[in-house]
Amino acid sequence: MKNELEGSSALGCGVSVIVPVYNEAKTVGQVVDRLLAQSIVSQVIAIDDGSDHDLGLGKINDPRFVLLRHPTNRGKGAAIRTGLQQATGCVVVIQDADFEYTPEAIPFLVEPILTGKADVCYGSRFAGGQIAPTPRVRRIANGVLTWLSNYATGLSLSDMETGHKAFRRELLEGIEIREKRFGIEPEITTKLARMNARFAEIPVSYAPRSYTEGKKIGVRDGLRALWCIFRYRLGD
Repeated sequence: MKNELEGSSALGCGVSVIVPVYNEAKTVGQVVDRLLAQSIVSQVIAIDDGSDHDLGLGKINDPRFVLLRHPTNRGKGAAIRTGLQQATGCVVVIQDADFEYTPEAIPFLVEPILTGKADVCYGSRFAGGQIAPTPRVRRIANGVLTWLSNYATGLSLSDMETGHKAFRRELLEGIEIREKRFGIEPEITTKLARMNARFAEIPVSYAPRSYTEGKKIGVRDGLRALWCIFRYRLGD
């Protein structure tokens, strides 16, 4: 895999990583450092989505690093839209600003795309990777949303709601992203399925955060995801 990926990079096919950030000052600097340590990564775009305090990212001195800011909190979907406008790599990866998903998984996440086997690759928490204990209600909710998404799209994903996703940039730029918050997960999945994009999954390790540690997704986001699955199945 290494030679194939290095060949893709040599042809100018870089990987842009978009990192939405909201108040994750304790972890985002380390996440960015570990992303920049990946030779396959050509660009890291962090979007400070209206954080309440300084994230300490202004001190990062690397030509591959781009810092963007929203004056107020607008949500994960809005941050990804902003980051996508600055992305230059032929592959775009979404990476959370904490360590629920490890940056070291990115070479494996982009491999099916760079080698022409897929247009989209999701890092699945439930396909054999290492996963720390997760609240039962959260796993049930993820399972239900993924099942409904598969029903609506005809896909056979094991983890539609994963926060570790990779896309061919031109494909992602070909859809209008409307969702401002976590509804972006089913929205993108549904719209790309309607375009007959080729999906792949790889197992990834996952270390879930608790709400006291900064977990942000909640019940209303789950209800919104339900709405998004069927709303975008019917059209934009």
